[in-house]
Amino acid sequence: MKKNTISTLLCSAFFALVTLSPLNAAASGDEGHKTVGAIADRLLKGTNAGAKVQALLQSGESLQSLSIWADCAKGSFCGPQTPEMVAFTLQNPQHSAYHYTNTPVLNKTYVAGGVGTTDHDIVQILKQSIAVLQGNDNETTNPHRFSQRQALLMIVHLVGDIHQPLHVGAAYINSDNQFVTPTSKQQVDGVTIFDLQGGNNLLLEDQKTWTQRDQETYKRDVAAAKAANGTSDADKPKRVGKPLHLYWDVTVVENVMRNLGARSVAELTDKLMANSAVAVANEGDAITWPEQWANEGLGYAKIAYADIVATERVKVTSRRGVEFSSWYTQLPPNYIDSSTEITQKQLKVAGYRLAALLQKIWP
Repeated sequence: MKKNTISTLLCSAFFALVTLSPLNAAASGDEGHKTVGAIADRLLKGTNAGAKVQALLQSGESLQSLSIWADCAKGSFCGPQTPEMVAFTLQNPQHSAYHYTNTPVLNKTYVAGGVGTTDHDIVQILKQSIAVLQGNDNETTNPHRFSQRQALLMIVHLVGDIHQPLHVGAAYINSDNQFVTPTSKQQVDGVTIFDLQGGNNLLLEDQKTWTQRDQETYKRDVAAAKAANGTSDADKPKRVGKPLHLYWDVTVVENVMRNLGARSVAELTDKLMANSAVAVANEGDAITWPEQWANEGLGYAKIAYADIVATERVKVTSRRGVEFSSWYTQLPPNYIDSSTEITQKQLKVAGYRLAALLQKIWP
């Protein structure tokens, strides 16, 4: 069977464009989020926006420390949930879906109401949060009834998320393991066409794409399996694949830190800000910026999915006992280098844009 990749679809889409429309031929782990917040903290120091931010923070808090709040609110992996998190999750039962939009990667732009979008996806929640901080707070602009502090908590995290390409562009696949681009929500039925959930359902077996902790755990499991069988030739642990999304959220940030020789968020922030400032200007009202970022992110998502080959469909059971399909994949050469380069740039851009956004809101 002929291999089908996103690049193949890109070529097909381009061919269709130039033949049908000749006249028109001519958008992380804890360290990543904390670095985005730390950059903004430094840039806002001594500004009016910095003072406005401080008024919404509690003693000892910073944008850096609160940058992972929205993830921590999802469960207990950051420790026991605070009363503030519990209240927020009760008020926002769909808050886990605030962090992304699954716009088909080959789309040119984010389209509200289109495939992979919702009224509470990352673009809409950012727009709502910006409106709240702008003082434009009513039932239409703020349907989730965010307070100003909650709006800031969303912004400091989601600005980081929207600059991670797989939080914006999503791949879809059919039952023949071929990447496709659905044109309606009804087509994504989980039978003939599947949503790969921002790369969460694409699995990587290459240990170079795992986190350091994953690699260490796997080595311990291999050693335990050999010891249990009493032979050095014992079978290895069951097949392991790590989600592509996890690679972009965590492992690639580790790669950036290693390449720059940074051992902490403070060191990474220093090194990213030591170089020349980045161009972060956005046009128009701040309320329009999230959509501009999403459109830009789709360009990076095209690179993130390009030339990935889906090799085998497998059934996976979640911790809650829900069965779903995932696909083992092969990555193209130099994928680690290109993804690391994109992430290094996007971490810096996100930090500068977070500061620019808050200064636009509070000049």
